[in-house]
Amino acid sequence: MSRRCELTGKGPMSGNNVSHANNKTRRRFLPNLQDVSLQSEALGRSFKLRVSSAALRSVDHRGGLDAYLARAKDAELSDNALKIKRELAKAQSAA
Repeated sequence: MSRRCELTGKGPMSGNNVSHANNKTRRRFLPNLQDVSLQSEALGRSFKLRVSSAALRSVDHRGGLDAYLARAKDAELSDNALKIKRELAKAQSAA
């Protein structure tokens, strides 16, 4: 399982540990990923996603998973999230 957010595409970054003696060693900054179930109102079911805490706040701010996916760029979304976005579009066009 990759350390990448399924909604924002946020992944590990690299940088330096800097000691008091100013020695620099490489390190990784990992995103704060959570396994969550997000509810889709249009489809009437929940989806399990691995999402960063920043993305959870964005989903909450935009008014839920449906509204977030409607405005999200396809390049940032994972394959699983793209599949959910297509299902939502199909459900909204049928309604």
